[in-house]
Amino acid sequence: MADIKNYTLNFGPQHPAAHGVLRLVLELDGEVVQRADPHIGLLHRATEKLAETRTYLQSVPYMDRLDYVSMMCNEHAYVMAIEKLLGIEVPLRAQYIRVMFDEVTRIMNHLLWLGAHALDVGAMAVLLYAFREREDLMDAYEAVSGARMHAAYYRPGGVYRDLPDQMPQYSASKVRNESAIKEMNQARQGSVLDFLEAFTNRFPGCVDEYETLLTDNRIWKQRLVGIGVVDPDRAKALGFTGAMLRGSGVAWDLRKKQPYEVYDLVDFDIPVGRNGDSYDRYLVRVAEMRESNKIIKQCIEWLRNHPGPVISGNRKVAPPSRVNMKSNMEDLIHHFKLFTEGMHVPPGEVYAAVEHPKGEFGVFIVSDGANKPFRVKLRAPGFAHLQALDEMSRGHMIADVVTIIGTQDIVFGEIDR
Repeated sequence: MADIKNYTLNFGPQHPAAHGVLRLVLELDGEVVQRADPHIGLLHRATEKLAETRTYLQSVPYMDRLDYVSMMCNEHAYVMAIEKLLGIEVPLRAQYIRVMFDEVTRIMNHLLWLGAHALDVGAMAVLLYAFREREDLMDAYEAVSGARMHAAYYRPGGVYRDLPDQMPQYSASKVRNESAIKEMNQARQGSVLDFLEAFTNRFPGCVDEYETLLTDNRIWKQRLVGIGVVDPDRAKALGFTGAMLRGSGVAWDLRKKQPYEVYDLVDFDIPVGRNGDSYDRYLVRVAEMRESNKIIKQCIEWLRNHPGPVISGNRKVAPPSRVNMKSNMEDLIHHFKLFTEGMHVPPGEVYAAVEHPKGEFGVFIVSDGANKPFRVKLRAPGFAHLQALDEMSRGHMIADVVTIIGTQDIVFGEIDR
């Protein structure tokens, strides 16, 4: 009788559940995974090297393209690092706008994660529900920056511009008549803040719908409970951050432990899991969406009552207004110098980190006093999580590998940076 040997299977790199260009080499005994070897580098785009050949301002749009699901959070860490080196103060209104859009981005990230993770595991409808709300938040992105995804809205010293007083509106077409369009535009009659406030009022009910579909669904629980268990000590040893770490029962959140911007002025809780399995990580992220909604509400209330500047008045760092630039010679010179030569950042090195939807996203910059960074190093949360794929998958079935990739919330733009 022939010996039964382990065999090797390629999972990806073009696999619908690979969440990017991930190639997994799985060593199998029947359908049980003995070893999982993640291969990366198939999407490598040299973002860190490119940033060293561009001015500080020109690299802001590169940050959007790292984790292309959490765009403004990537920008946030980058501009915070530059601000630390420059030693400039960001206006309070700009800080509140940043915090509000960080949380809008967190909800957008978790909605895509929830829909894609559920789809991987076999639940079709959740994706359609999650994208319904995600579209509204992308409209808010578009209203402030002009782009639905790659916003480049945060700038060193603040944000590109203040929140617009009106939302873009749908217009009648062959597909939809006037009455249907009127209903779709109902929440768009006021400002961006009005639109987001209407969203925050109805969003908890939407999260209830997702939970009705999944939380007590026995098929969902059979696929997630007890899968990819990581205990708290091992999670810390592996460099887990974000929901991956909190799912294992560690209450670590940079917004609470190392507050930046105005996170110490808003009220929210840190959801924490108990068992460190995929189901706990699902519950933590769903609870995070509710907490983000609370933070957005508080920011909206503050922003309504406190007008003011949204970017630094330092003309070596931030451009003058268009009106001044077209009527004042000094402002024209500042504008021209800033967008051709860029800002000169004092020599030094700095690390700035934010509580990104996927974990701790950090930017390390070394400056030699020039108008572009000497070195840039990015700390991507997904990179640390991917190294745990092998030990999280061992002893599980092939189908469970898909669940584990989903629960890690991997996006390859930041891993193959």
